[in-house]
Amino acid sequence: MVTLSQRINTLEALGAYLSNFDENNSEYKTFVEAIEKAHQENGWFKKEECRHAIASWGVALKKEKIQEWLTPYELKENQNPKTIALVLAGNLPMVGFHDLLAVWISGNNALVKCATKDKVLIPFLVNSNPILKSMTRFTEEKLEGFEAVIATGSNNAARYFDYYFAKYPSVIRKNRNGVAVLNGKETAAELKGLGRDMLQYFGLGCRNVSKLYLPKGYDLNQVFGGIYPLSKCIEVNKYANNYDYNKAVFLMSEFDFVENGFFMLKEDTALSSPIASAFYEYYDSPEQLKKQLEEQKDDIQCVVTNEAYANAVPFGHTQMPELWDYADGVDTIEFLKTL
Repeated sequence: MVTLSQRINTLEALGAYLSNFDENNSEYKTFVEAIEKAHQENGWFKKEECRHAIASWGVALKKEKIQEWLTPYELKENQNPKTIALVLAGNLPMVGFHDLLAVWISGNNALVKCATKDKVLIPFLVNSNPILKSMTRFTEEKLEGFEAVIATGSNNAARYFDYYFAKYPSVIRKNRNGVAVLNGKETAAELKGLGRDMLQYFGLGCRNVSKLYLPKGYDLNQVFGGIYPLSKCIEVNKYANNYDYNKAVFLMSEFDFVENGFFMLKEDTALSSPIASAFYEYYDSPEQLKKQLEEQKDDIQCVVTNEAYANAVPFGHTQMPELWDYADGVDTIEFLKTL
């Protein structure tokens, strides 16, 4: 059995390995090849996006952050490890990695079904580490021989998961979106951060901001100024194709929208916007907006703002989550402790 201290030391070592990633260092040759393969299999996984994911996990897995993450749980040695089935999403590089971390650190074993769009990087890291490999099994077949499940997918997939895994303890995640609340007093640096929150990973993540709440009279050019440094995204064919298609849909539907040549803003009450766009909505009362967002909390992954919101995320940090930032607000370690 792998002890708790061994698991912690393994994650710290993994964090150091990721933090020190250097594509020019021969030590990382096979990792660089894995990144290239990930991009070949999924055109959204540009090398820059993969490197961002690697760097963010390197930061998250620093010794002091692991200690801060685990302190509230008072974890003990797990004398009765369970097999936890993990159905991972594939919209971002290594997007399901946190679920694996939670299973490992709690002393359980993982039975992992990777998304077809993201089946390279996580298996590479796991299979490169004997301790992590001993606690993990990957499969592309029907999931069998597990005692609990954590599954992530679309709203349609979540309904299937609820039915298929009905007799198992489970955490089922569905579509959510990031939103941003602006007050018009944001600094230039905060607006650039908002640009990253909207366009990092081409806006494909559930923590990416797809909806803006703006004070009446807000100048949308401020938003465009913040995202301008990311204009090279239009040079990526998959993004450009989506931009052209969604712009054509907006035009044919005679929607009112504004755009800057690579991104569109459309006034809309919906939370989820198409690729290469964000919706916005004006608000009159900050207090009323807080009530509105509270009512929509089951559809919101995070709120980006410099205002006083519960669990607010600073501008520019949506795609740099901490270990204690749990998807959908569900503490997976507490869930695993109940098994």
